[in-house]
Amino acid sequence: MTLITTQINRRSFLKVSTAAGGGMMLGFSWLASCSAPGETVKAPPKEWFDINAYIKIGDNGTITLYSPNPEIGQNVKTSMPVIVAEELDVDWKDVVVEQADLNLIKYSRQLAGGSQSIRQGWQGLRMAGATGRRMLMEAAAKQWNVPVGELTTDKGVVYHKSSNQSANYGELAAAAALIEVPAEVELKDPKDFKLIGGNIKNVDAKKIVKGEPLFGLDVDEEGMLVAMIIHPPAFGMKLENWDASNAKAMPGIRDVFTINTEPSEKQWSDTNAFTELIAVVGESTWQVMKAKKAVDVQWVSDSPAENSDDHEQKLLEAIDKKGDVRRTDGNPERAIANSERVIEGVYSAPFMAHNTMEPMNFYANVTDTKAVLNGPIQTPEYLEKSVADVLGMSLDQVDIQMTRMGGGFGRRLYGHFGIEAAAISQKAKAPIKLVYTREDDMTQGTYRPMYRVRYRASLDKNNKLTGWYAKGTGIPGSPLFHNRFPAGAIENYGSENVSVPTNISTGAWRAPRSHFTAGAENSFLDEIAEAAGKDPIDFRLELFDRAINSPIGENNDYDAERYAGVLKLVREKSGWDNEIPGIYRGVSVYYCHNSYVAEVVDLEKNSNDELKIKKVWCAVDCGIVVNKEGALNQIEGGIIDGIGSAMYSSLNFENGRPIQENFNSYRLIRHTEAPPEIETFFVENGIAPTGLGEPTLPPVSGALANAMYKATGQRYYHQPFAIAEQTVELG
Repeated sequence: MTLITTQINRRSFLKVSTAAGGGMMLGFSWLASCSAPGETVKAPPKEWFDINAYIKIGDNGTITLYSPNPEIGQNVKTSMPVIVAEELDVDWKDVVVEQADLNLIKYSRQLAGGSQSIRQGWQGLRMAGATGRRMLMEAAAKQWNVPVGELTTDKGVVYHKSSNQSANYGELAAAAALIEVPAEVELKDPKDFKLIGGNIKNVDAKKIVKGEPLFGLDVDEEGMLVAMIIHPPAFGMKLENWDASNAKAMPGIRDVFTINTEPSEKQWSDTNAFTELIAVVGESTWQVMKAKKAVDVQWVSDSPAENSDDHEQKLLEAIDKKGDVRRTDGNPERAIANSERVIEGVYSAPFMAHNTMEPMNFYANVTDTKAVLNGPIQTPEYLEKSVADVLGMSLDQVDIQMTRMGGGFGRRLYGHFGIEAAAISQKAKAPIKLVYTREDDMTQGTYRPMYRVRYRASLDKNNKLTGWYAKGTGIPGSPLFHNRFPAGAIENYGSENVSVPTNISTGAWRAPRSHFTAGAENSFLDEIAEAAGKDPIDFRLELFDRAINSPIGENNDYDAERYAGVLKLVREKSGWDNEIPGIYRGVSVYYCHNSYVAEVVDLEKNSNDELKIKKVWCAVDCGIVVNKEGALNQIEGGIIDGIGSAMYSSLNFENGRPIQENFNSYRLIRHTEAPPEIETFFVENGIAPTGLGEPTLPPVSGALANAMYKATGQRYYHQPFAIAEQTVELG
C-alpha cells in the first residue's frame, strides 16, 4: 500500500490539473448522455455524477471512465481506464469507456507518441481512481455514521461488515460528488491488483468487427461536403498557374480554390513541405476525385539545388566529412590505430512511408466564432494551436475532438491535414471532411529519414574489444544515440554526427532512429563477436558486465542489469545454447522508450534455398504489464512491422518526385512472410510501466540479419535486405 498526496483541494480542482499526466477536475458535466455498449444488463442511468475528470458514475452503478489520450491502435483506450478502474475498485463489466476530447484544463499530455501514454499517466490515473474510491467511502461513512477506516470496497460496492451495511457506488455518487478532495489517498499494493496484469478485451473490439463508426473516415455530419487537395508533384516546386473551370463544371463540385496553411509561428508538429495547395470541394468522394484530375495546374521549381535525387551519393560524401563529435571516452582513434585487428561495417536504410491503413482525413466546421474539428490526430494540443494561428482565432474558439485512428506510426504527429481541413472549411463556409487518397499521402512527404552509419571497432591480441567509433549521417540527420550501449562498456568510445540538409519533409517513424540503429548496431556486434571467436550472447554479456561493474564515462542512458536481464531470459527461453538441426538463429537486444527487449529469430531453409521465419522469441522488461492481451498485440505487431520494413520497404525519387505512390509499387510484408509463431516472456519486477508500442520493433531487424547471415554466409548491411542484397525473399 502506498500513500500518495493529492496536493490539491476542492476549490483548486476547478482550476488546475494534477502532475504526472493526470487530471482530477471535479464539477464538469460534459457528457450529455451515455450508455453501455453492446448487451447491457443495467437500465440507462437517470442521473450521472462527476467524481473527477476521469470518472462519471450513474445512479444505477454504471461507471463511465474517460480515456484522455489519442487511441492509435496501441490500446490505451482500454489500458488507461483499466488503471483507473483498478484503484476505483469496480467490476469491469460495469464500465463504459469514452474517448475524452482535448481539454488541457482537465488533462495533461493528451498525446500519442514516444510510447509514453501509460508511463506518463500511471501515477495520475491511479490517483484519479483512488481519490474517487476514497470520496465514495467517505460519503458512505457519513451516511452510516461510522469511521471510514472500517469500510472496504469490492466491485463497485462499499461495505461496513460489522454493521452489515453496503451500498453500490451509484447510490453514493451524488453525496460523493460533494465530498472534499482528500489530502492524500492510498494506492493499492501491486500484489492486490485484480484488473492490472490480466487479459482485457479491447473496448472497441465489437464496434471494429461490426463496422460501427469509430474512425475519422466514419465522421458524417449533416450538410458536410468532401474536400481533397492538390499539392506539388515534386519537392522544391510551388504553384504558378491553375485553371479549374472544367472541374467546377463537373457534377457535384461546389468550389475549387487555393489555401495557404503555414502558421505564423511554426511548432515542431508543423512539418510540411507543401503549404500552398489547391482544394477541391464537392458532394461526394468520387466526384471530387474525378474533379481533381480535371484541374489544369502549372508548377515551377522553387529550390532546384536541393532537389538532387542522388541521396545515396550525398550520404557517401557526408560520411567522410568532419562532423559533430558528441561523445568521446578514452582515445578511440589511437585504440583502433594500434589494434591487432580492425572491423568495419557501413549500414544504410532508405526513405520510407508510414502507410497507415486509414488514409489521412479530418472533419472541420469553421464559422465566424467557432472551429470544431474531429479526426485522427496524435497531437491534438499542437493541432489546436496551429489551427487557431492559421484561422486567426483564439484557442478557446477551437474545439478538437478525437476519433480512433486506423494506424499512425508517427505519421499523425504532424497535423497539417487538420489545418488544411480547417482552412478549407473556413473558405468554403461549410462543414467539410478532407480525405487524402493513398497517392496524396505517399507523395506529400513526412517520410522516415534516410540513414547511413559507419562503425569501426578494434580487437587486441586476446580478442578483447578495445575501441569503438560510430559515425552517423542521414537526410536530414544522424540516427545515433550517443549515450546508449555500448557507451559505458568500452574504454575507448566515440560517436559523431553529420547532417545533410534537404527540402524533403521527414518525421518520426515508429521508434524513431532506434528502428534503424538497433539493427545496424546488433549486426555489427555479431560481426565483432565472430571475429573474436565468441558466442554473440556471451560477447554482449561481457560488455554488460563491464557496464555494471565498472562503467566508463557519464550519462550512460540505460540500466545495464536490466539490459543483460532480457538477454539472459531470451537465451534461456529460446534454448539458444542447444543447436537445432536445420534452424539458423540470430539474436539482438536493444533499449529504447524506457524498455528493454531481446529477440531471437529462428530461420529455416527449404530445398530451394528459400528462407522462412519459423519463430521469434521475445523477452521484454517494460515494468508492470497493465493488460497482457493488449501488450502481446503491440509486441507482435511491432515485430512483424520491423521484419517487413527491414526486408522490403523503400521509397525513391526521380527529379524530386516520389516514385512509389501506392502499394502496387511500395512493398509491404505479406501474410505468408510473417512469423507463424511469436512467443513473448515478460520480466516481472514490479517497476512502474514503461513504453511498449515501439520497443519490440527495433531489435528484430538485427536478429533477422544475423540469422540470415548464418543461413546464407552473407552479411546484410543495407535495407531493404530483399532488394539491396538481391537475396531471396522470405516466404
